[in-house]
Amino acid sequence: MRALDLDFMIGLVPILLGYLPLTLFMAVVGMVCALVLGCLLAMERVARIPVLDLFVKLYISFFRGTPLLVQLFLFYYGLPQVMPFLSGMTGVQAAIIGLTLHFSAYMAESIRAAIVGVDRSQWEAGEAVGMTRNQLMGRIILPQAARVAAPTLVNYFIDMIKSTSLAFTLGVTEMMGATQKEAASNFLYFEAFIVVAVIYWIIVEALSFVQRRIEVSLNKAFTR
Repeated sequence: MRALDLDFMIGLVPILLGYLPLTLFMAVVGMVCALVLGCLLAMERVARIPVLDLFVKLYISFFRGTPLLVQLFLFYYGLPQVMPFLSGMTGVQAAIIGLTLHFSAYMAESIRAAIVGVDRSQWEAGEAVGMTRNQLMGRIILPQAARVAAPTLVNYFIDMIKSTSLAFTLGVTEMMGATQKEAASNFLYFEAFIVVAVIYWIIVEALSFVQRRIEVSLNKAFTR
């Protein structure tokens, strides 16, 4: 059994950290877009607009029921064959689209559950003072739903950061792609994957700490 090449592992750290901004860029952009889309889908699921509701259910079912990797391949390799105008799409763009659509389906259900979980008396109180539906949602329902949904949404962001590692299958050189290249050029796969695993682990633990702080802050705000 050979010893670990510590010099290679230490030297690999700054190389992989150089690709961290791209990893975070894909995750942040994907999270923002998924959150916006997820909110819209959740609002529709609560309103249950005829016909549109059927398409939204189908959308959520498809993106929750198929693997993210399959979806990424579908967007990057499949769609350009039937839609030639998409042939210029880059791997980063395809990865962001895939992350957005995939996680928006999960976020939609979490946000919908948080909205319908608000006590019915809150709805009735808002209606009793003459609030419109938009005012009721913006001033009463959504702030309370956000408190419930926030921890879950942070978890989705954590999952999204980890899922960016699939972007290397589209030819994107982010942290995982860089790890693959460095490992292949040195034949030190074990050491390379240990390093990238630890980097992802540290990022996730940092975000988990932020998540706990958010929960504490929200709980304080609602217990005063």
